[in-house]
Amino acid sequence: MSYKIIYRLKNALNEAKLAGPNNKFIQLIEDHYHEEILLRLAEIKVSEDSKNIELLTNLFEMVEIILENTNLNEIDLVSILNNFRGNNSEEIIDLYLRKNVLITTASGKTIYPKTLNQKHYLSALEKNDIIFAVGPAGTGKTYLGVLFAVSKLKSGEIKKIVLVRPVVEAGEKLGYLPGDVKEKIDPYLVPLYDSLNEALGKDNVDRLIEKGIVEIAPLAYMRGRTIDGAIIILDEAQNSSQMQMKMFLTRLGYGSKMIVTGDITQIDLPNRSSSGLIQALSFLKGIKDIKICHFESHDVMRHPLVQKIIERYERHEDQSL
Repeated sequence: MSYKIIYRLKNALNEAKLAGPNNKFIQLIEDHYHEEILLRLAEIKVSEDSKNIELLTNLFEMVEIILENTNLNEIDLVSILNNFRGNNSEEIIDLYLRKNVLITTASGKTIYPKTLNQKHYLSALEKNDIIFAVGPAGTGKTYLGVLFAVSKLKSGEIKKIVLVRPVVEAGEKLGYLPGDVKEKIDPYLVPLYDSLNEALGKDNVDRLIEKGIVEIAPLAYMRGRTIDGAIIILDEAQNSSQMQMKMFLTRLGYGSKMIVTGDITQIDLPNRSSSGLIQALSFLKGIKDIKICHFESHDVMRHPLVQKIIERYERHEDQSL
């Protein structure tokens, strides 16, 4: 097989960065484009018959610019590959070089958007009072929503965070759960707790819950309330009924925001068409200060196999319709 040089690194020191630990980065790029890629002496070669020469040339040029200014890990590179379309290099470079830091966690980790849809989501959270975030698991819908709420609490822009979830079991019966309301719903709220604990530290979270600054509530317990000066997050909203969704959305008070997250491919209700999230997405389009953000499989920030699993299931589900 004959190979062609498609790119020469401008800085030879970037070769090791581009190859990644144990050549993992190059392997990820090869797997993504189904190409054999040779990286030697600061030169990148691919088969002369490759149909991706222009795309790969642009990709390596973009990645080198990013590597000149910051370090990348495996998740970062997967995200770049998933978001790169050949003509959006500047947007991706801007995403990584002008990091719009959302928050610094209790461990000192800086959190910022890593996909274009995540960037648009955070912008929507700033500009709107009700935000729907819809898409597959692992795209950062709930994680970024919780951290956004924490950042506003820390800055004093809100006085309270309310975490809400419908209590619907995902295909298995958990049986009777002892304890008070918080203890009963806690098993359903683990992802929200994980995000809070990462942002603030578990001891701080426990104190905020004790003081009522962070409140945990089953969706059914929101009836009859109006909540001012808070960010209210409804997670797993695809499992709310139509009546519950209407009830929840009308709890919005002055100075508050609502973040509604869900995945309409994972509805655990007996009747899928009764999902309040599906109805709300249909009913509420085009209303000022309500924004609907959609995430796709290419926004998944988990292990690369997760994206492939999601895509395979989506393809099977589309064929079944």
